[in-house]
Amino acid sequence: MTRIDFYVLNSNQTQARLQFACRLAYKAWEQNRHVYLHCASEAEAEQLDELLWSFRADSFLPHALHPDQPAEAVVCGWGDDPTPHHDLLINLSNDTPDFFSRFNRLAEILVEHDPILTPARERFRFYRKRGYPLKTHQIRTAG
Repeated sequence: MTRIDFYVLNSNQTQARLQFACRLAYKAWEQNRHVYLHCASEAEAEQLDELLWSFRADSFLPHALHPDQPAEAVVCGWGDDPTPHHDLLINLSNDTPDFFSRFNRLAEILVEHDPILTPARERFRFYRKRGYPLKTHQIRTAG
């Protein structure tokens, strides 16, 4: 059964959400995990793709956009088919991905901004009602 972690950042900035997604993806990649970063749109996936190139000055995180290189260890995607990924799903959309249950782990990253928190509460209730193991982490961000 998919393990689901909610990361609640003490920020109201949506950019903090993307920065944390990069950090989480990097940490998972260091542990030889495969990561699918699920974005709400192609534009958001492209923005995250750009951020992944530059979020760490001291190292490099190999990644790609899903349609271009779906088998890369870390990919940014949108839409409904994250094939071949099934390890770690980082959800940056405001919807419950139809395919979330095929993943070993799901990370929901939230900031203190109602357009993000309100649908996240609905997803939390959805997962809890279906018996998924849930864990919430309060994350303090710099600045």
